[in-house]
Amino acid sequence: MKLQHYLAIVCFMFVCMLPFQVTADSLAVPQEVSEADIKPDLPQPYIVKKGDTLWDIANYFFKDPLKWLKIWERNLYITNPDLIYPGNEIWFKAQEKKSGGLTRVRPQPTIINKPVEKLEKPIDTSRFLGALARQDFLQPEAYEGVGYILDAEDDRLNFGTSDMLYLKMNQSASAGDRFDVFRTTDDSLTDPDSGKELGKVVTHLGQIEIQSESNGTYRGVVVRTFEELSRGDRLKPARQIDPRITPSYPPGNITGKVLMIRDGAIEAGANQVIAINVGANAGLKSGAVLSVHRSGRMVKDQVSGKDTLLPEERIGELLVLVPQTGLSLALVVESTASIHIGDTVRNGAER
Repeated sequence: MKLQHYLAIVCFMFVCMLPFQVTADSLAVPQEVSEADIKPDLPQPYIVKKGDTLWDIANYFFKDPLKWLKIWERNLYITNPDLIYPGNEIWFKAQEKKSGGLTRVRPQPTIINKPVEKLEKPIDTSRFLGALARQDFLQPEAYEGVGYILDAEDDRLNFGTSDMLYLKMNQSASAGDRFDVFRTTDDSLTDPDSGKELGKVVTHLGQIEIQSESNGTYRGVVVRTFEELSRGDRLKPARQIDPRITPSYPPGNITGKVLMIRDGAIEAGANQVIAINVGANAGLKSGAVLSVHRSGRMVKDQVSGKDTLLPEERIGELLVLVPQTGLSLALVVESTASIHIGDTVRNGAER
């Protein structure tokens, strides 16, 4: 083989190793390449991507990409090519043989008009996952749970993770089913307007997984604990926590009050769990955002001498975690002042 042929092959191999230096002139296809040489049912155009070589483009279009050796050999004289960059579109049309059959289009900047979309603030999921794992709200008919801890394999008073326990259930259960262990307090939550008992906030102590059943008594293993478990602690089906709660602003006119602050506190701030007297019956869902407002004070107008009520002020924002009928658990995500029982809760769409 002649020396110039060796040089042509070496040059071709060098260009194939370049990231994406493919020239417009180097895409000129020889006359012997026809429509019959193209792969059938080929989607066009080909979009040049980073790292593409002549071989990649030839292999996409043609049954025999080796024909591109002749193409590059005929274009060795090119010393200042117009580079083809990622994003360029390449078509092959056999009827346009005079131009080589290949055409290339550079993508142009395009202005796309779209409606303005509201971007919600990201929520740190760790802030509410811990709150949801530790607490729940039960309505009066669910206070007794669906079962309780009967006993253990030994005489210890308290139990922890990995302990095997005996359970009594008032509903059937299967191996692998999980139940939250909880205790209720003596304090119940009542609606400040109607006086109706709404329920109780319960504390989760841990979680038990059913292993087997014998003569109406179930065996279960403790799979996680937050506090020590004891005989008589109640069971309820384990709640599945969705970590993908995203903030949303419910429509309509929603108004309620703060009923409870976790751990008996008299005031709440950011990252604390509270209970409010609006829930699923008002259209609330997990992730609903509500604002907290403090009533204005009554002051003496020094000019007129009359008593004047100052306007209420927005002092915080809540994220609803667990909505139920007439009541919800919520997380305080921000506050500019201490939140107290009795503060007003409103639809969070208006800021």
